[in-house]
Amino acid sequence: MTQNPVPASEFADMQGLLYTGYSTLTEACFLLLRVADPATARAWLAAVDVTTADRRNVAAAVQLALTVHGMQALGVAPATIAGFSAEFLTGMAGQESRSRRLGDVGPNAPSQWAWGADPPHLVVFLYAAKGGLAALRQQVETAGFARAFVLLRVLGTTDMGGHEPFGFIDGVSQPAIDWHAKRSPDEEAMLPYGNLISAGEFVLGYKNEYGQYTDRPLLDGTDQAATILPAAADAPDRLDLGRNGSYLVLRELRQDVRGFWRFAAAHTDNPAGATALAEAMVGRRLGGEALEQLSRAAIEGVGPAASDIANNQFTYLDDAAGLRCPIGAHVRRANPRTGDMPGLPLGTIARLVRMLGIGQTNLRDDLIAASRFHRLLRRGREFGRALPPEAAMRADAPDPSAGLHFICLNANIARQFEFIQNAWLQSPKFAGLDDEADPLTADRQPVPGGEGATAATDNFSLPQPNGVRRRICGLPPFVTVVGGGYFFLPGVRALRYFAGTTAA
Repeated sequence: MTQNPVPASEFADMQGLLYTGYSTLTEACFLLLRVADPATARAWLAAVDVTTADRRNVAAAVQLALTVHGMQALGVAPATIAGFSAEFLTGMAGQESRSRRLGDVGPNAPSQWAWGADPPHLVVFLYAAKGGLAALRQQVETAGFARAFVLLRVLGTTDMGGHEPFGFIDGVSQPAIDWHAKRSPDEEAMLPYGNLISAGEFVLGYKNEYGQYTDRPLLDGTDQAATILPAAADAPDRLDLGRNGSYLVLRELRQDVRGFWRFAAAHTDNPAGATALAEAMVGRRLGGEALEQLSRAAIEGVGPAASDIANNQFTYLDDAAGLRCPIGAHVRRANPRTGDMPGLPLGTIARLVRMLGIGQTNLRDDLIAASRFHRLLRRGREFGRALPPEAAMRADAPDPSAGLHFICLNANIARQFEFIQNAWLQSPKFAGLDDEADPLTADRQPVPGGEGATAATDNFSLPQPNGVRRRICGLPPFVTVVGGGYFFLPGVRALRYFAGTTAA
């Protein structure tokens, strides 16, 4: 199965967020907008200078994404809109069943959100080098902008020096996009865990990890208004509105930093013990080092290598019991790495047997799907005021508002973001566990059990060498959803199509 590389010329049609998180641009804010005047909004979209992936080392960047409501407000034809995914069309808060799957219930329910229950039309992401954000906003918020849109909310951010509010180094494990098609997903040697993922997992219009093209809106080649769009690689007679675009998930998550560290302190004897428990819940040291790698290094009598943190090539194959990194730790849930194929490489027949679940001897082997089909490109930013762990554990600790604007890019919302959120983070049945959900992000709501009963999800266990788990019960929620939505991050040509112009 041949993978096609992404031509260098296509980066000029791709918004830069797909290539970089703009980490050097430490000032940022996100503008949530509603279309007030469709004609003026289309004119502004036609003129806005979005920063493309071919522009590197910039001092400022502008990115833009739309909801289905935004497309409707701009006057995009219903038949065109219908080509987008069902999840995008319904929206993050559009179905009660989806809210349950995502853990958006109780205090996290959309009815409690500050924004998103009534979805915005657009989000404009502004990134700038230190001291440059105000000027960038002034440049973007022109007179036409003010007529075109109602500014619903400004999501501010805080530069926390690469740490998320709980105090851990953030963004350590990111997939590497296989822009140059160095690998083919059907090669048996590629089945064990690797960090190089097909471009089509994140960018529409290219082959994904199945070697297929993800469904996306393809338009009639005779549509004169759509002639600005490229031909679809898998249907040359159709024009590809999705190419070089991606689905963007945005969730505003408020983190109870003080509550998290006080809980850890209350279940241990000293600050060092509290730190160790917090690191076990996360699955990494505060500095980002993987527990699995550090433990192995200690056993082998060598120090952890910096490359272990940088390339994230470790797996959990030799930590099946979770003695180094607990089974339910956050990072192990978010990316199980070796997934349902431990012990690979296997022969073709053996691989088929395992995929069909025949002769499974370990319940965990059949409960975790291969992680390469469920990766996310994360682009989040922190907000609020940082509170160091040692300060958070004090009796007189303040309680500042802080959290994460979770942003991820994926080509298939259901198979990527929603699968991870539901099957790995929210599920109390992950990897053979039975009554504990993600220790950081889960909603802690009990789930239905047998005969009308409910089962708890607010536990966390640390496996011990003697086979008896240390149980910690009654975890409170540490993260609350404040708002969210599903957006489409279009390619530049698609953006011009939405604007109703073929201007270059």
